[in-house]
Amino acid sequence: MLHSIFFRNKIEELSYSEFKKLVAEEHRIEKCIISNTHIKGIFVKEEAAWKEKLEEIKKNPPKESTLKDKKQKEESLFSDFLQLKKGRAQFVVTRVFEDPDLVKLMEKHNLPFHGEMESNWVALLFSWIIPLGLLIVLWLFIMKRMNSYGKDVMSFVKTRAKITAEENTKTTFEDVAGCDEAKEELKEIVEFLKSPSKFEQLGGKIPKGALLVGPPGTGKTLLARAVAGEAAVPFFNISGSEFVEMFVGVGASRVRDLFQQAKAKPPCIVFIDEIDAVGRHRGAGVGGGHDEREQTLNQLLAEMDGFENNKGIIVLAATNRPDILDPALLRPGRFDRRVVIDHPDIKGREEILKIHAKGKPLAAGIELKQIAQRTPGFSGADLANIMNEAALLAARKGKTQIDQQDISEAIERVVAGPQRKSRIISAKEKKITAYHEVGHALVAEIHPSGDPVHKITIIPRGSALGYTLSLPEEDKYTKTKDELMAKICVFLAGRAAEEIGLDIVSTGAQNDFEHVTDIARSIVARYGMTKEMGPMSFEREEGYVFLGRNFERKASFGSNTMDQVDKEVIKIVTECYDKTKSILTENKEALEKISAVILEKETLEGDEFRSLLKEIYPERFAGLVCGKHTE
Repeated sequence: MLHSIFFRNKIEELSYSEFKKLVAEEHRIEKCIISNTHIKGIFVKEEAAWKEKLEEIKKNPPKESTLKDKKQKEESLFSDFLQLKKGRAQFVVTRVFEDPDLVKLMEKHNLPFHGEMESNWVALLFSWIIPLGLLIVLWLFIMKRMNSYGKDVMSFVKTRAKITAEENTKTTFEDVAGCDEAKEELKEIVEFLKSPSKFEQLGGKIPKGALLVGPPGTGKTLLARAVAGEAAVPFFNISGSEFVEMFVGVGASRVRDLFQQAKAKPPCIVFIDEIDAVGRHRGAGVGGGHDEREQTLNQLLAEMDGFENNKGIIVLAATNRPDILDPALLRPGRFDRRVVIDHPDIKGREEILKIHAKGKPLAAGIELKQIAQRTPGFSGADLANIMNEAALLAARKGKTQIDQQDISEAIERVVAGPQRKSRIISAKEKKITAYHEVGHALVAEIHPSGDPVHKITIIPRGSALGYTLSLPEEDKYTKTKDELMAKICVFLAGRAAEEIGLDIVSTGAQNDFEHVTDIARSIVARYGMTKEMGPMSFEREEGYVFLGRNFERKASFGSNTMDQVDKEVIKIVTECYDKTKSILTENKEALEKISAVILEKETLEGDEFRSLLKEIYPERFAGLVCGKHTE
């Protein structure tokens, strides 16, 4: 290697013919080594050439101290250097031909030579070293994969709960609206976490858990985050479905690991979202065998209120199906409190709209209270979606502010779906739809127990060719029999209007009939509102076996009773249909004229609809204001 470093530029490469020419000249080659790949040695240079090379070496001579005692196989580097000073140079012939006369030529001119067998390191490299290296790399890769697989197996039984530090939870009760009672219940839990001594000195115990119950989109998960933010404690968040896997024992192991981590950071909150995925009634399903979900639930029951004390750990859980949860999970000591979060009332909807209107430029004149009045039964998620859709619609139109038209369009998109502008409707179908929707609106406005009309349209939305929007003036939590009968009449009004105004019937009333049948059957079999059947409930429940009820549960009434229920349902629907036809026959002029108007305009607001009624029947509807007659 040193030889190649010092004399890389001093070795001259000769062709085979030049080499033979030097051999033929006496005393030009002083040393020659023949190998199986090349010929090398030292030859005497011509006078001019070696003097020039010598002058170059004199300018940059190698240090003798570094060359002494470093012997090569044939001669030392220093010896080669001295030879070079005398006008000699090293040579190499890289291309060697099989020449049988070469040895004779060298012997003829008394040229000293000898041979050496060089090892073919390239062949050795490719035949042994590289394959061996590849095997070693492959073995290391396999071992690494096996080690990581072992770690994955061990981590498979670990909890997948997301841990949020106390300083990272930014949500507070100020971000939650529309559920004041639930907030008050949970604020007390926050007080337990902040100052437990305040309650313990009076003998009170910290509640071990609280179950948040309510329909989807009402803010159960948001409330749990707000509790964590207000209490400023670690927050463990996990979904119920993340406990259960196809492998036996994984769910129970994850429950143990979750509570083991929670015990290391008291006080803290463990939040299990959609707990019905793991807390379903034991014994559900068909057939025997071991149920992994039941083992997970048993472990959860033991961790929440078992032999060991989990002081400082509060378990919050959310579900919209409390009816299918196991009774052992719902008892005091596990979930001490059940916090019901229902759809917000009009005041709550207004507060929710204010929260979601933050950061959105609203045009002047928009009153959130009116929007709240138009959205009864909407959840917090629905209201958030409305404000977001309104912002997107305004941006799509190139506006800088959100106006009332954008919000109205957003409400319609949420209720009925987007407009189907690409759907082409024939003039005949459009006329049928107009009579159908005006029939709904007339009966809803004229019936004493009907809800006021807010909008009529024959523009297709979603899967509907048109719709009529009737909303109550205030939130209602119970309904009378007259109100239920009025709803049946309104649903039947579409078919009745087609029959009276056009003397035809169409398939457009299919969905209306489904609602009619459900309401009529509920009047008879669920609410006990008929004299013939009396105050009894005959409703058939379904899905017992998969919700944990008895497999062989039978109805507590006979077939004759069900026949009687069916007769009562038919009777109610027939009476309502006759009454609906009577209302529309009496107001046939309004049906025809308003249908003609809506065919031209395609959409009528509630106030426009009532103005048309007053024009057609000025005496009868002179005092009509939003569905109510004023004196």
